[in-house]
Amino acid sequence: MPANSEPSPSGPIRITATADQAGQRVDRFLADAIGTLSRSRVKTLIDEGRLRGDSGPVTQPAEPVRAGGTYILDLPAPTPATPQPQAIPFTILYEDADLIVLDKPAGLVVHPAPGNPDGTLVNALLAHCGPGFTGIGAERRPGIVHRLDKDTSGVMVVAKTQLANDALTTAFATRDLDRAYTALVWGLPQPLSGEIEGAIGRDKRDRKRMAIVSHGGKQALTRYRTIRAWQTSVALLECRLATGRTHQIRVHLSAHGHPVVGDPLYLRRVPSAAKAVNQPLRGQLLDFPRQALHAASLGFKHPRTGRPMSFEAALPTDMQALLDAVESQLTGC
Repeated sequence: MPANSEPSPSGPIRITATADQAGQRVDRFLADAIGTLSRSRVKTLIDEGRLRGDSGPVTQPAEPVRAGGTYILDLPAPTPATPQPQAIPFTILYEDADLIVLDKPAGLVVHPAPGNPDGTLVNALLAHCGPGFTGIGAERRPGIVHRLDKDTSGVMVVAKTQLANDALTTAFATRDLDRAYTALVWGLPQPLSGEIEGAIGRDKRDRKRMAIVSHGGKQALTRYRTIRAWQTSVALLECRLATGRTHQIRVHLSAHGHPVVGDPLYLRRVPSAAKAVNQPLRGQLLDFPRQALHAASLGFKHPRTGRPMSFEAALPTDMQALLDAVESQLTGC
């Protein structure tokens, strides 16, 4: 290992490449140089935007190393292997011995991850279900068979037994279930109902974002229909997933020219549709503090009995209030 610094449990590690290390993949170079991190772990850290080079962020694990180049890898603080129970309230729609169906509020992270080591839904479930819950599924995300983004609200199902975990995981993998999302978007989609298809992968310019990509992505298909429209300014859509990729609805709608209102990642400028909306409503829409996206319904077969089950969650108060404002100020304009 180059004598730049000894690796520590967290914080930056600075390594300078020698001439004989030039041309290697940067993830392999760093894993070999540090010695205590696997290549896959280094790749994950690069994907999280934790690597900088002489000319700025390094976003591609396969980027070739430059002789004399200095690389700084920022290691996150270590977190406990097992999340701890925390008494965090959440709304239960249904519960039995095998599963819990809940209405996740916006702002609640589903499982521990760098930047969110606790205060998550998993911590809340551990407190609610007791110690037996830790033996289900993955160690740091017990019972989580699917997830919603932090600021997306709505229906989720969580497994309480290994039987339910295995069956529900398979159901989500094979799309043997039904789920619908409600999204408030800018503009009026044309056609009013249709499909958006495009492979989704990591955005090469911003590793926190996903994008429709021509190479290396995962195929994705979103079906949508317009529930209600207000001129050509905003529209309320129902979206159904034929696949389940990270940020799929948000990426597809943005790429289609109709980003979700309030989306902090995929709405980077004032959309042209906003110009037709008068104040103060325009300000309410542009300042909405999260993506206006809600998991409205979820249907699946019970993992033990095979009985069809279906659940719905009403729009949260913040999104309903925004819709009410749109309805009152744009109807009849």
